[in-house]
Amino acid sequence: QVKLVQYGGGLVQPGGSLRLSCAASGIVFTVNDMLWYRQAPGNQRELVAFISRYGNTRYPDSVKGRFTISRDNARSTVDLQMESLKPEDTAVYYCATRTHWGQGTQVTVAS
Repeated sequence: QVKLVQYGGGLVQPGGSLRLSCAASGIVFTVNDMLWYRQAPGNQRELVAFISRYGNTRYPDSVKGRFTISRDNARSTVDLQMESLKPEDTAVYYCATRTHWGQGTQVTVAS
């Protein structure tokens, strides 16, 4: 059974930082690309970070330079470090493989 269990999130002030983590089980982690998405109320789900099985990363312009995705193949985890957070980063964040999703975690950026 594939499981993606997310940790982290919460409330942070504008300009602050948060780190999200996702622990995978039931998959061969090293052959999976890993992704982080977010979805704000009324918006479509948006890809915010991608890391390939080889460690190559991609980000949309909206988060480039502020978000960093990383993976630890030994622990089967993928993290999303978020810096200089803005109110428009407020959303539910999801880690994912190409076929499975984590449970989602709320990130709220507000003063």
